[in-house]
Amino acid sequence: MTRSVQALAYSRPSALESAPGGRLLGLETSGGLTPAGAQAHPRFFSGFLASPRAAARGLLAVADVAGARYYQRIAASSLDPVVTGNGDRLRFESFSGCCGVYARLDVGREGLGGAETGHGTTNVDVNNPLREALSRMTGDDPLHLRVGPDELTVTTLDGPLVEKKVPLPERWLRGFAEAQVVSAGFDLRAELTAPEAVRFLRSLPRGTASRGARWVVPAGGTLRPTTRPVPGAVCLPGPERLAALQRVLRDATALRVYGPVTDGAATASAWEAVLPGMRLTLTLSPDAARGFSGEGGVLEALATEEAAEDAELISVLLAWEPRIDPAELAGRAGLPAERVRAALVRLGTAGRVGYDIADAAYFHRELPYDADRAERHNPRLVAARALLSSGAVALDGEPASVASGERRYQVRESAGVLSCTCRWWADYRGKRGPCKHALAVRMARREAVAVSGGAR
Repeated sequence: MTRSVQALAYSRPSALESAPGGRLLGLETSGGLTPAGAQAHPRFFSGFLASPRAAARGLLAVADVAGARYYQRIAASSLDPVVTGNGDRLRFESFSGCCGVYARLDVGREGLGGAETGHGTTNVDVNNPLREALSRMTGDDPLHLRVGPDELTVTTLDGPLVEKKVPLPERWLRGFAEAQVVSAGFDLRAELTAPEAVRFLRSLPRGTASRGARWVVPAGGTLRPTTRPVPGAVCLPGPERLAALQRVLRDATALRVYGPVTDGAATASAWEAVLPGMRLTLTLSPDAARGFSGEGGVLEALATEEAAEDAELISVLLAWEPRIDPAELAGRAGLPAERVRAALVRLGTAGRVGYDIADAAYFHRELPYDADRAERHNPRLVAARALLSSGAVALDGEPASVASGERRYQVRESAGVLSCTCRWWADYRGKRGPCKHALAVRMARREAVAVSGGAR
């Protein structure tokens, strides 16, 4: 697996301290982007939390996922969660080391006591002493949250005192983008009350024996297990991966379940614990052994220069909005809505937008790493471009053909969907994006259209 190193520098460790009138949770920030440009230690928020215990446990749940590997449990380093200030909320995000679980805690204006936040994205230090301190919080005594250096140290920072260097797999980078694309196709499938949510989550099997896809169906205000994907069923792939939700059960007021309409195959799903003034969401890949990074949902958008140009235009219009409306963006950019959606997918591969299922809307953030690497090193995209540049694609007639290795594969198009005679297509039937041969044909046809258009 290709890896890079993510270097994080903090002015001091994050800590939970006693303070006059309550406690102070100081979350230290690393380098990140803001409307004013790159900053070494951006400051996003300072104020009292409306539900301190729920916020502490939600943050711990996000940190749990960042440090977890739900498949092949080997020693793994943990990347500190990412925090984004969107003006009316703070979003804390993380991804599991196995690339199969995406976690996000959204603390809204109500949870922030009505206060506003700054704008931008950075990493926050969540160290072991802080985790232990947060775990010991049992009451709802006043808790002041500070994200970024306090007023007295903003102008006196002499340099980083805490440094972390964390291996950052390319699959982890691609996973953020794929999880966003998958989530955009989800709908609300069920909503459980707090008592039913507790009962259901505590009834789930735990440990490695529970791995594999299970199915549940809404029934009388709860979720009932079913042995097969009947109409209306929701896939629960690897129930042990919902363990982080146990952190917030005491404070949850509801559990919402999101997913696509099933066709019988295992699918991704999202599980959202509703908390006072905030939401904790876990999005699960279709299988514990199958990370989001290989789903292929972003490949079509990456394979066209049109989407690249559109993404460059759309990126100028983003301003850390908490809700991005593609139709509104289309009007501002003078582009068709479908091209704006493709541009948003492409921006997602660079970590510049995410998707909020509850709002059914994209949001702006700037992940603090070189996420363009996720595109440059996407195996199928790299292979498709190599096939195209080597002249392996023949478009004469239907189907098109692609020479790869010692074989020649046939690529057909029906209703805008490309199929192929290769093993990848036989195994997945398009459920994990196009194969490298279909992707190369798509790119070749777009090049041909561009050339013929230029000739006129």
